[in-house]
Amino acid sequence: MNINRVFLIVLDSVGIGGALDAKNFGDDNPNTLKSIVASKKFHTPNLARLGLFNIDDINFGQQEKNPCGSFARVCEASQGKDTTIGHWEIAGIISERPLPTYPEGFPPEVIAELEKNFGRKIICNKPYSGTQVIHDFGREHEATGALIVYTSADSVLQIAAHERIVPVEELYNFCRTARKIMQGVRSVGRIIARPFVGEYPNYERTPRRHDFSLTPPKETVLDALQKNNLATIGIGKIQDIFAGRGISRSLGVNVDNSDGMNKTLQLMDEDFRGLCFVNLVDFDMKFGHRRDIDGYANAMTTFDTELGEFLLKMRRDDLLMITADHGCDPAAKGTDHTRENVPLIIYGEQVRAGINLGTLSTFADIAATIAQIFNIKLETQGKTFLRRIEIFIADKE
Repeated sequence: MNINRVFLIVLDSVGIGGALDAKNFGDDNPNTLKSIVASKKFHTPNLARLGLFNIDDINFGQQEKNPCGSFARVCEASQGKDTTIGHWEIAGIISERPLPTYPEGFPPEVIAELEKNFGRKIICNKPYSGTQVIHDFGREHEATGALIVYTSADSVLQIAAHERIVPVEELYNFCRTARKIMQGVRSVGRIIARPFVGEYPNYERTPRRHDFSLTPPKETVLDALQKNNLATIGIGKIQDIFAGRGISRSLGVNVDNSDGMNKTLQLMDEDFRGLCFVNLVDFDMKFGHRRDIDGYANAMTTFDTELGEFLLKMRRDDLLMITADHGCDPAAKGTDHTRENVPLIIYGEQVRAGINLGTLSTFADIAATIAQIFNIKLETQGKTFLRRIEIFIADKE
């Protein structure tokens, strides 16, 4: 297989059904894809043509008689259902322990240390919706200058501040300080800056969100590619999720999913050898957590249209992988991620059509396969599936 460019697109939170251990994570038979397929806003002929609905145990949607891609159901081996752990596993690292969460808020000693280093008081300190928290605490923040610190069901510490009260760069510095403090047993996956603007009650979060993630504990496929002088291009939150490590070039956080796909389509006009790693977060952030079924379905429909443009621009030496990092079923109770299996679709002129890879035991198989495509060494528990989909091997059989 002579592949020069791999495009790995993560549809953030597009799960396809509860994992075997879903109940251990507080989830009762979630299925993100099934929930949104039921919406009249859902229409994804390109994903269907590639084989999305031919994946094992997907008994809804329209199966394709002759899918043009190869496909698999993929289980998460890591002990978590958050963005950081999911992406780390896609890149080759299986996390045996979950990152810490704070369902009751952060302990008093943590808050005291943060306040001391910030030189500002902290308000809220509870799990909260990101839009609701600025509505409920925004006026107090404006009046006192205190920082709104909150968390969620994920392993995160989030700091919200009005851009008029705390300039964005100052907010980023507060987050960098928090990142240094939240280490060891406190190592939350991400510290997130959440700037907002406007007047009460019409506050709005801005696109200047920024994530300050833990550094991956081991080498990822990004590190291995970069060591071998291959391109590692991040689009969307990829730079943030991997704390900048292993990324040779970042095209920045996306304004929305379409912005991310437009950046990807523009990149297709460039010559490079290596990996383009894309995260499309709107599915999760704007629709999954807010339990907006129709909004989620419509976002998938929009992506499918943009995917059609992508497929037309692919070169003979391109390979496309589409997957997800966890679930976030918009029909589930609460606002948390859901523990689900995820889809994997592989497509390209050098990929065999219609190969059902069955159920893969870890997201890390994706990293192992990318490493083999570029003939580089990667220490991972993942196993490559390249030989099962490579068209030239099949022709020799």
